[in-house]
Amino acid sequence: MIQTYDVLIVGAGVIGCSVARELSRYRLSVCVAEKGPDICMETSSRNSAVLHAGYNNRPGSKMARFCVEGNRSFDEIAAELDIPYKRTGKFVVGFTGEDMEALRKLKEQGEKNGIRGMEIVGRDFMDKKAPLIKGNFAMWSPTTAILSPFQFTFGMAENAAENGVRFFCDSEVTAISLEEDGLYTVSTKGGQCRARWIINCAGLWADRIASMLGMDDYTIYPCRGEYYLLDKKLKDTLPLPAYPVPNYKTGGLGIHLTPTLDGNIMVGPSTEYIEKRGNYATTREIMDLLIRDGSRIYPYLKQEYFIRNFAGIRPKLVPKEKGGYHDFVIERRKDTAPHAINLVGIESPGLTSAVPIAKEVVRLMREAEDLRENPGFRPVRRRFPTFRDKSPEEQAELIRQNPDYGEVVCRCETITKAEVLHAIGGPLGARTVTGVKYRCRAMMGRCQGGYCQTRITELLMREKGIPPEKLIYGRRGSYIFTGEVRG
Repeated sequence: MIQTYDVLIVGAGVIGCSVARELSRYRLSVCVAEKGPDICMETSSRNSAVLHAGYNNRPGSKMARFCVEGNRSFDEIAAELDIPYKRTGKFVVGFTGEDMEALRKLKEQGEKNGIRGMEIVGRDFMDKKAPLIKGNFAMWSPTTAILSPFQFTFGMAENAAENGVRFFCDSEVTAISLEEDGLYTVSTKGGQCRARWIINCAGLWADRIASMLGMDDYTIYPCRGEYYLLDKKLKDTLPLPAYPVPNYKTGGLGIHLTPTLDGNIMVGPSTEYIEKRGNYATTREIMDLLIRDGSRIYPYLKQEYFIRNFAGIRPKLVPKEKGGYHDFVIERRKDTAPHAINLVGIESPGLTSAVPIAKEVVRLMREAEDLRENPGFRPVRRRFPTFRDKSPEEQAELIRQNPDYGEVVCRCETITKAEVLHAIGGPLGARTVTGVKYRCRAMMGRCQGGYCQTRITELLMREKGIPPEKLIYGRRGSYIFTGEVRG
């Protein structure tokens, strides 16, 4: 029997998971169909992990409005879902008179968007905040923060699941048809279901889902950004994000430096339009570019500090020849698909804007029907206790309560067996090696899994009953074991 839901959400990135959590506040049956083998596998896990202030976006645009709202409201969301973050502030660095004029315009635009506290500051102020950042002056943005995009996305998803939302991975949507009874029949690679509402949060593939709904006027142009990740040895050299003066024509904010909550530094992203949407390759040419451009504002870009490179892809709605930004598309077309809402072109600042975007989806749904509140909705989610940030006394107590805390699986990050097992067996538990990594930080240290990956692989196969030939690293088809090996 085909299951029928009130709402089917396509895509389990941060936007889809935020919409799922917001809709779980109401008496609705909700499911999420994700094409990949796990949630948070695409754009939501491959970005600069910055909570933006909102000064980069055109006044009056959805980007500006939702970014500012998302920044202001994040303290409450972080408290409810136990999401780690830190309001570091940010410098946009300048060197020339032309840069100064650009920063003044940027500050003016931010003030029009309702941002408070921005200043143009000189070298003395910069030296107090981040003395190793190069530049003659900067725009200071005090409300900018750094966060964990993984914990943000998983927090939303786990809380949504606790409130009744069902998640289906490996369920790429292949067809959508509107039936005579007003319900949608949705075909996926995992089966079929029916739904009264479709919410398109498909990110890089949102134009294809829109086309299935009868709207062929969107085209996503994938734009790849490559990053370097630096060793924690440098954690005290960059206490806050440092950006160059942006060149909006390129469709990015320039190659910048961003500290992570866990002590690494990210360099990037680049801006490169590509043909294939899932092409996360990194290239020697762009890696050299990151070093060259990043060194203008940060002097520690040496090969000895590089531990990993990776790439993310922006789902842009503007082609390369035009450049720049298109505003978020968040719409319900009453004539074409009255019970479908399309979210298309949700690029940066999509992470910051996720919760306001979810609330906008609810507002659009309310135009068509009354939504009754779910009296059993629980807004609180708590992370599984971590070991590495506890005092010796607290660590001893964790081990007393659960002996698996006494076995360190990932030495670089001090991630214990208890944390790995929870990543596998907890709410919406991981079924891939990358899924474990994103949930508990195992394999994110200096050796990048050289020590712990085999142990994680063994635990994952054992706990999930996955045979070796079926185990994948992260994305579909990334099999770890192929052919015959000696035991």
